[in-house]
Amino acid sequence: MRTTLDLNDSLVAKAKALAAKEHTTLTNLIEQGLALRLRSPRGRSSRGRRALPVFAGTGGLTAAVKDSLTHRALLDAVDEGDEVAP
Repeated sequence: MRTTLDLNDSLVAKAKALAAKEHTTLTNLIEQGLALRLRSPRGRSSRGRRALPVFAGTGGLTAAVKDSLTHRALLDAVDEGDEVAP
């Protein structure tokens, strides 16, 4: 199928150089990229953007932060975590 795309000149130049280095065509390189993107939705949200990683471990907020969710409480909690034990 033939189609026309409006692509960034710099991106196309880099893709052409990679295609030449790999002894393939620009069309093949673009097809591989599309296939890879369409095949692997893992790590993406339903809108196609990267989803934030979710920590499944235990733990939680420190007592200082639990009691007061102000910027100051968060900054103080971060500062406390930077201290190195002797």
